[in-house]
Amino acid sequence: MKSLFVNLASRAAGDTSKLLTALGLFFLVWGTIAPISTLSWWLKDGNGLADQRPELPDDALAPGDGPPCYLVFLTGVGDLSDQALADGEAAFLDELEATFPQCAVVRDVFPYSAASDDVGGQPFFRWLWDISESFGSSENPARMVLQARNLWRVALSADNRYGQAYNRGTAATIIERMAAAAAIDLEADPPPQLIMMGTSGGAQVALGAAPYLVQWLPLEITVISLGGVFDGQEGFDAAEQVYHFHSDNDWVDNFGSVLFPSRWRWTWGSPFNRARRSGRYQAIASGPHEHDGDRGYFGQDPMEDPANKNGTTYLDSTLAQVKALSIWDNF
Repeated sequence: MKSLFVNLASRAAGDTSKLLTALGLFFLVWGTIAPISTLSWWLKDGNGLADQRPELPDDALAPGDGPPCYLVFLTGVGDLSDQALADGEAAFLDELEATFPQCAVVRDVFPYSAASDDVGGQPFFRWLWDISESFGSSENPARMVLQARNLWRVALSADNRYGQAYNRGTAATIIERMAAAAAIDLEADPPPQLIMMGTSGGAQVALGAAPYLVQWLPLEITVISLGGVFDGQEGFDAAEQVYHFHSDNDWVDNFGSVLFPSRWRWTWGSPFNRARRSGRYQAIASGPHEHDGDRGYFGQDPMEDPANKNGTTYLDSTLAQVKALSIWDNF
């Protein structure tokens, strides 16, 4: 009997090892070919590597009559569609929109596609999307694979070889969605404020798009990272200010400071370190937030703190800290 259990355990371990190896090879191959879809899209629909901003219809421009502020939200890798914001994310944006009505809020940029196509709208992934939807739950293997696909897009944005195409595509989409939300005043003095808020990998995509946005439009850009994972290269020279909210309970956001050498202190001349020394980058301890879920930055559970007598939620804490930033002083 003991021998039978040993053999079964050995076989199970062997099958698991084979499965993990197969999955590892799959994701390695997937990551290797991931840039192809971005480059194919850019050559077909992205107007090559042209430097000009995307063409906008006349009604997308409003000389002397545009809003002073745009707020663009870029969701995390857990979302698979620009229409699938978590309840806490939607509540977060609703509150900011009500508090700062001068700002045009843009919610519909999907940061894990150069053309902002939902995962389900991409032929190669549509079958996985259908499988994921059939489970009726957000916790299923197909969804995890699609989230891994989003991670590769974050890596593309941070890659100095392919990021030029990917980040320009994202910047073009951001401009189009900004203009759809409220016509852009190209002659405003001072120029409009663009506040990009990214959570998880959305922070990297926001930073990657920033250099092209300031190249194409007269804008003053602020990037707010909420537990974001990002490189230390793109965006830090283009943004007026970068705020990074982080928590000791959020172990995911630490990956950026470990994986990217440009975030290491001894890479003295990196854009990240220059911004840090000049005060244009500020890291802010947010409190007991986890990376996501009910205790995340947009979590709607009450914070577990004996001093929390009023039932303040994790989302309430995030909102209070974001609204306390000096960037809102002019609105």
